[in-house]
Amino acid sequence: MLDWLNKNKTKNSSNYGSIEEGAVVRIIGDRGSGKTAYLASLAYWPNADPSSPVQTVTPGNPDTDELVAKAQNILEQGFQLEQTDLNKRAEDLKDYSIRIVLKGEFSLLKNVNATLKNINDALKPQLVKLDIGCKDYAGEFFADLLGKVGDSQLENYLDDCLLASGIMFLADGTAHRKDSEYANGLDRFFMALDRSDISGKQRRIAFVITKCEESELWVNRHKPRELAQARFPKTVGKLQGWKQTGGGQVDYFAASAFGVLGQRYPEPNSKRLKRDRDGTTSVIKDPKHWRPFGLVSPIYWLCTGERHKELDKD
Repeated sequence: MLDWLNKNKTKNSSNYGSIEEGAVVRIIGDRGSGKTAYLASLAYWPNADPSSPVQTVTPGNPDTDELVAKAQNILEQGFQLEQTDLNKRAEDLKDYSIRIVLKGEFSLLKNVNATLKNINDALKPQLVKLDIGCKDYAGEFFADLLGKVGDSQLENYLDDCLLASGIMFLADGTAHRKDSEYANGLDRFFMALDRSDISGKQRRIAFVITKCEESELWVNRHKPRELAQARFPKTVGKLQGWKQTGGGQVDYFAASAFGVLGQRYPEPNSKRLKRDRDGTTSVIKDPKHWRPFGLVSPIYWLCTGERHKELDKD
């Protein structure tokens, strides 16, 4: 699960203004939804596109350095990352720290009577900095919502979710036959949060469709809401119902930890190991051309409440 924290603040340089955004976020999803691969690819950020709005992605602690090493030594060798240990409590999981810096953009003047100094400050490129701390929860957490009541481990995870102002829900886009299960899991998830949460705060939920290097998903990656509705109609219905009853905000995203090869006739940059009702299991095909897609866009929205059009293309 992810925990976005406002920490490790840095002073503005003389050449750049700085906008620092933060939120407390958790990531949930079934086993095989790609949570660990998502985090490893985000931390590693391989073969960065010079035209991307993302300027840097920087590991911030030893746990994250270890995650990057896994991306280099395991994923790049064509192997799978090990599964997250189900038996650990929330407070015992590795805590990853990542800083994402977006390239500066000139801000608009809002006050025509601004002094010259204010004008100069307003015209400085504004670097957007997102400081995130990340915990990777086992996929059984979501399955346990359906089958376990009163389990101490499940309650521990749910208590940890109460700290969140945002939730990232990852779903393998090829696991659409589990739509009913996901919808039922969300029912239980919302009930547990509402029963335990007395803060009254509203949350954001980003529903992220993963494995979008698969051809049938890649062609619709720029229409994530329509893709979600087509693949997971019951899940989307639960999310929209939660939104309409005042639970919070919901938005939809498409992502790929591996990306594709080629531009005119793109193909998945992955080798499929298996595909069944639970989704698709793959490993990286060509590390030299490994470029993830859509990883930062949901983070930006969860932190700011706004979509970033260029990140949606990245």
